Amino acid sequence: MNFTRWSARLPGTQRRAAARTETAVSPDRRGEGSVPAARAEQPAEDTPAVPAVDELPARDVLDRVPALVALLHGPDHRLAYVNDAYATAFGTRTTGAPAREALPELAELGLLPLLDQVLRSGKPRTLKSRKAVDGRSYTFTCTPVTEGGDRDGGVLVFATDVTDHAEAAERLRASERRQRETAVTLQRSLLPQELEQPDDLRIAATYQPGGTEAAVGGDWYDVITLGGGRTALVIGDVMGRGVRAAAVMGQLRTAVRAYARLDLPPHEVLQLLDGLATEIDANQIATCVYAVHDPNEGRLVYASAGHLPILVRDESGSVSRADEPTGPPLGTGGWMHASGSIALGPGATAVLYTDGLVERRDEDLDEGIAALERALSGATGTPQVVCDRLVRSAGVTADHDDDVAVLVLQHPARTGHESDLFRNAALELLGGVEAAPRARAFASGVLTSWRFPVELHDLGVLATSELVANSLQHGTPPMRLRLRRTDRRLIVEVTDGDDHLPRRRRAEPGDESGRGIAIVATIASGWGSRRTPGGGKAVWCEFVLPKG
Repeated sequence: MNFTRWSARLPGTQRRAAARTETAVSPDRRGEGSVPAARAEQPAEDTPAVPAVDELPARDVLDRVPALVALLHGPDHRLAYVNDAYATAFGTRTTGAPAREALPELAELGLLPLLDQVLRSGKPRTLKSRKAVDGRSYTFTCTPVTEGGDRDGGVLVFATDVTDHAEAAERLRASERRQRETAVTLQRSLLPQELEQPDDLRIAATYQPGGTEAAVGGDWYDVITLGGGRTALVIGDVMGRGVRAAAVMGQLRTAVRAYARLDLPPHEVLQLLDGLATEIDANQIATCVYAVHDPNEGRLVYASAGHLPILVRDESGSVSRADEPTGPPLGTGGWMHASGSIALGPGATAVLYTDGLVERRDEDLDEGIAALERALSGATGTPQVVCDRLVRSAGVTADHDDDVAVLVLQHPARTGHESDLFRNAALELLGGVEAAPRARAFASGVLTSWRFPVELHDLGVLATSELVANSLQHGTPPMRLRLRRTDRRLIVEVTDGDDHLPRRRRAEPGDESGRGIAIVATIASGWGSRRTPGGGKAVWCEFVLPKG
């Protein structure tokens, strides 16, 4: 075949390279500002002239290039030529047959529609890094060629072996996947491996890492049982991504658990966290909301440091926001946080979440929260079902660009036999010598009516007697005794008007007092004390009920 009759329409880069080559070797341009070759400042008189590109035999050039070359002719892409490199890679080919028969490897790669497009448009097209049947990867460039001005002349297929590049890219992608898996594992290890399940609440949570890169975020949550039937719930978000954000998140979560054991009001916990966040990294912004649920109050007491509002759905389906009070993010310093409260009665569902669930680049944040309210108003079922429905309604997928953490808690409305397992009884304690005997008689009657075993009945009466005696001796009015049972435990609690918290100490043999708390700590499964919001304190102990 006469290759001199063909004219290839090279891509722009190839045209420029050819032009540079022609300029470099053209005799009439030599010496015009060009740099002579090393050790050849002046060509010899008898040096033979370098042939121009147009004079080079095209077939010899194509046969010698390491790239794979095939020339196809006509609308059905009949094979006109393949070079030696192509034959070495895929075997010898018979010319004259259509490409679908003569070059089946191109058909398997889906290259035939691209040939039609190149022939129709007259413009080059490139198919990058495709793995062929020989196991190697190639980048195919299809360039239209003309014969005597005929635009339907043919297509020159030029395939460059990019196997090394493709394998390096795949190794890089595999390394990034491993790094991301490691980062996500680190992030999840800093979150609760198993949520605590309080007696009075049903809780579920989900965490969805954002994006596909290795840098995870700093979203976190936790559930902490405080004793005496109370539960702390916390969710936070450390801004930024990567190991630093995860490290700060881990330190804040650990600190929250430590502060929660002090049984402080929510705003005091945030006050302590604020100072700690400044010490950890003054440039790292973190938001947090800390809430405490007390089944005796039927409310959720909370404090927020720049975090999104808690949403509560009541039994009728109406949703309300816990908007106030909200302070600045943690680490700002100088701000006095305050606690607020929102009703959480039987049948209610509360949702704590991070901004990844509601914030979108093209949407106002309030619109995202309003959409979440609408989704919550129609979400029923178990906490895990509600959690999954909210995530789906927000359009969160595996390639979501931000981390998402959601914590859902429900206060079940109990009826029938289940309601008999959750009981409350209270007695106002009046000062005088008759207060202690009256409290013991009250506790004995209540525990008998709750049908507790004799041993547990006696332990409960003894604990009541010691706690009441301690309050009468060291506390001030008003005093109150509260007995509470759940399906898992018995709780005895005494409140009074003095805010001095008792502590367990070793009583000397000659001491006439100081043994009450020690006795309670010995016979009960757990005990504790806390200051009450209106001034005063509450001292409690609890007994785990026997199973069955």
